[in-house]
Amino acid sequence: MAENERNSFYLKILAADKVFCKGKAYNVILPAVDGQLSILAHHADMMAAVETGELKYQTLDGEWHTAVVGNGFAQAINNRVTVLVDFAERPEDINILRAKEAKERAEEQMRQKQSIQEYYHTQASLARAMTRLRVTGKNI
Repeated sequence: MAENERNSFYLKILAADKVFCKGKAYNVILPAVDGQLSILAHHADMMAAVETGELKYQTLDGEWHTAVVGNGFAQAINNRVTVLVDFAERPEDINILRAKEAKERAEEQMRQKQSIQEYYHTQASLARAMTRLRVTGKNI
């Protein structure tokens, strides 16, 4: 077994509507509830809550990939990492105009009186839009 194979693990990122990616990786950095969480090969078994944010992972060719992910969970067991999230998008697939409009809509809704449920829904929409804009570098 090659040295790079020993330092890798199997990564699978599953969104609610698709398999976002699967294959060998060296590292994955998740937006966890209490900060960023980095998982390397042979990590201790664990579960972690994932929140809306930027996820990065490094494939065997050494290249880093970025994704915007929604809320979910990550599991590391037997040198396999599975990430289950509401949505996962590549920065190049994000419609910047729609993200800006969604941010503006959410900011306007936050200024209005809402029920607790509506407030949390609006807060999640705002976080999603702001993350999309930040990851694409278009947070203007």
